[in-house]
Amino acid sequence: MKLATWNVNSLNVRLPQMLDWLQANPVDVLVLQETKLTDDKFPAAEIEAAGYQVQWFGQKTYNGVALLSLGEAATDVIKNLPGFDDPQARVIAGTVKGVRCIGAYFPNGQAPDSDKFVYKMAWLEALQRFVAAELQSHEKLVLMGDFNIAPTDADVYDPIAWAGQIHCTPQERAHFQALQAQGLSDAFRLFEQAPKSWSWWDYRNLAFRKNQGLRIDHILVSQALKNDVRACVIDKLPRKNERPSDHAPVIIELA
Repeated sequence: MKLATWNVNSLNVRLPQMLDWLQANPVDVLVLQETKLTDDKFPAAEIEAAGYQVQWFGQKTYNGVALLSLGEAATDVIKNLPGFDDPQARVIAGTVKGVRCIGAYFPNGQAPDSDKFVYKMAWLEALQRFVAAELQSHEKLVLMGDFNIAPTDADVYDPIAWAGQIHCTPQERAHFQALQAQGLSDAFRLFEQAPKSWSWWDYRNLAFRKNQGLRIDHILVSQALKNDVRACVIDKLPRKNERPSDHAPVIIELA
């Protein structure tokens, strides 16, 4: 079973690229972030024509998430965080082939002294509660998406310049560690990886060409799945596309 996450940064722009990628990489589950489409504009027909069932949850201009599953539809679908009043479309969860798949677009947070950072902290606390509840019901669980958190200095191209900056603050990293404390493992770090492996590169300053990026897109697996993880890779190839997303897909393979 293969699962993947990809922040497409506008599905309206990136739909052909995503469909081409799925044809070349027929994963069982793909979660998307930043679809940036209202529900009535979502391209369900095009995705279903490619063999995927899809659940989506969006809003105009910002955010938006989707859950694609090959062949069979996800069941027990939840949209957004229960009990957390939030107008932003950031979470979608469903069960596929016995695996609980949570796709999430974590808030950016803007800057550590901003109102958006306060929102990010509250959102992360709500996510912790949601994941704890989901683990009670679903032993086999995967949390994946754009976390907007670089969990360690090894996940940042210049740790000194980024120290204390958004994505790298102690508060954000503490929340990542709290998810791990719930029994979730960072699938990418279960394997020996090449140094300077990133999933996001700024559009500016030739960042991709210089490989100046961050690893902020993650796949976390529950204890029941940890020993089944066979591989976890970042596919940089789509970042070389014309008009690419600034993020690359991350893929996990389960036995």
